[in-house]
Amino acid sequence: MAIKPARRTPKEYAARRAQLMKRIGADGVAIVPSAREVIRSRDTHYKFRQDSDFSYLTGFPEPDALAVLAPGRKVKGRKAEYVLFVRERNPEREIWDGRRAGPAGAMRDYGADQAFTIDAFEHELKGLLAGRQHLHYTLGEHPHWDARITACVREIREVSRRGAAAPVDFVALEATLHEMRLRKSAAELSLMRTACEITAQAHCIAMRTARPGLYEWQLGAEIHHHFARHDMEPGYGTIIGGGANACILHYVENSAELRDGDLVLIDAGGELQGYTADITRTFPVNGRFSAAQQAVYEVVLEANKQAIEELRPGNSSARPHDVATRVLTEGLVDLGLLKGKPAELIKAGRQRQFFMHGTGHWLGMDVHDVGRYKLDNKPRPFESGMVMTVEPGLYIAPGTQGVPEKYWGIGVRIEDDVAITAKGPEVLTGGVPKEVREIERLMSGA
Repeated sequence: MAIKPARRTPKEYAARRAQLMKRIGADGVAIVPSAREVIRSRDTHYKFRQDSDFSYLTGFPEPDALAVLAPGRKVKGRKAEYVLFVRERNPEREIWDGRRAGPAGAMRDYGADQAFTIDAFEHELKGLLAGRQHLHYTLGEHPHWDARITACVREIREVSRRGAAAPVDFVALEATLHEMRLRKSAAELSLMRTACEITAQAHCIAMRTARPGLYEWQLGAEIHHHFARHDMEPGYGTIIGGGANACILHYVENSAELRDGDLVLIDAGGELQGYTADITRTFPVNGRFSAAQQAVYEVVLEANKQAIEELRPGNSSARPHDVATRVLTEGLVDLGLLKGKPAELIKAGRQRQFFMHGTGHWLGMDVHDVGRYKLDNKPRPFESGMVMTVEPGLYIAPGTQGVPEKYWGIGVRIEDDVAITAKGPEVLTGGVPKEVREIERLMSGA
């Protein structure tokens, strides 16, 4: 049965725009471009995916659009703070490419106070910028628009010499907008819970399907099929690494045969209405962990559990990684893969031979979501509404010197998505097992 999450409402988009305009102030104006269509080859395009910032503020689904937010602006006594520039209606192109909202639809269906066709942008922008001191726009993110916007600003500045005010500076928009996106609303968390629930189901299907002789891509097909059944698509490139392929962190070929006696690592997350899950599980192809595989796996699992407990309001955002690193290093010593005192090994960075990445990242509209990890050059404290992944791992490449051969080719990562709440960490991805016996039971069909 398809799960139907609550969809975001025009009211929520309006509240986001109001919050952003309050932050930039009456002397500022913000410009936010949409994504553009990208050629895949010759006359075919990649599937369009809207720019996250633009989608967050507008909900407008089309390419080649711009949103302008001008706090306090009025036209003929009526509020005109939110202006959309969109493609014009074109019946002939709509036969080929699909419906367009046009300016009228942008106002009627997406809440714009005013709307114009995109070719009117330069002409209208001059009036929108007049009298504003600060232009909130991130240069370099949208090269197509950079030259056109800076040219308009230069022209206004020329006119300003004769008395009209013009923006005196560019302010990177993400300094404000991305801090808003970092803290998820109740509606956003609801969407993320659903995305994680469906993604967890997909991982369970892959576990039940796996067997020696299948290919990595066949497990991917099961996962992607489940996403599609729930009106979702992959939120990033799916990783399915059997055996030693799991030791390649961003392995995306997904083309090898799954072998009896190997583990398989799956890193896959479905995107729902612009919000993605990000789950990694590692399990035995034949449904039973070997002693060596289980020994490594249990170390990673303990690191995962202890790191999750650190995701509480007020705790340093560096704590999960510090805790995971300690647990993994102690485990490597217990397994005989490292020799020495864990604290000294960590100080020397010796654990990076087997654990070479961070323990987590922000999650939301982007799999590596926006938001600073440090404030005043110190790890920021966690706050309720933030969502972070927790993904410790150990990777033992074949032929690693000084490591017993029984461990060669074992790559394990266990990744959960966790919402930080006043009541403690809320694991959004608990629907897919990670205990050894639970995985074996699921794979056995019990």
